[in-house]
Amino acid sequence: MSQISTSDQPEQLRFVAERDGVQVGHIDYEAAGEVLTLTHTIVPEEYAGQGVASAMARGVLDEIRGRGLKVVPECSFVAGWITKHPDYAELVAAQA
Repeated sequence: MSQISTSDQPEQLRFVAERDGVQVGHIDYEAAGEVLTLTHTIVPEEYAGQGVASAMARGVLDEIRGRGLKVVPECSFVAGWITKHPDYAELVAAQA
């Protein structure tokens, strides 16, 4: 199976995942200063069960880490993924 890559599309407020040049999912977000609130993870049914959402979560969180930003995992999938991968927990923004 080909690798999944993620890229930010800030004009649409989403990170898009592609495999072999085909969009296989996206994560929507809201931006506020140095914090991105990840609101929804969307994977079309034809790509479900192929690890797309997990690969997307890792790619997006790696991108956020690389930019020195923090995240609010409002999306239940991303929140659960971070719980299962505690090495990403430091990216979660402190709640006021």
